[in-house]
Amino acid sequence: MPRKVRDLIRDLKNADFQDRGGKGSHRNFVHPKATKLVTISGKEGDDAKSYQEKAVRLAIEETNQND
Repeated sequence: MPRKVRDLIRDLKNADFQDRGGKGSHRNFVHPKATKLVTISGKEGDDAKSYQEKAVRLAIEETNQND
């Protein structure tokens, strides 16, 4: 069963990413240690796409490597 968009947002916020807003259903998350921003689209109750899950996982791993 795919995770929900709200789960990805929660993971990013727990990893100290800041929501800098977006347009429509898109949200952009930034972190001082990350090289790229992470864009999550969709309503919070929607199923997350596999590429969104991968982007969140890689971004969180990147911030943990820079510790």
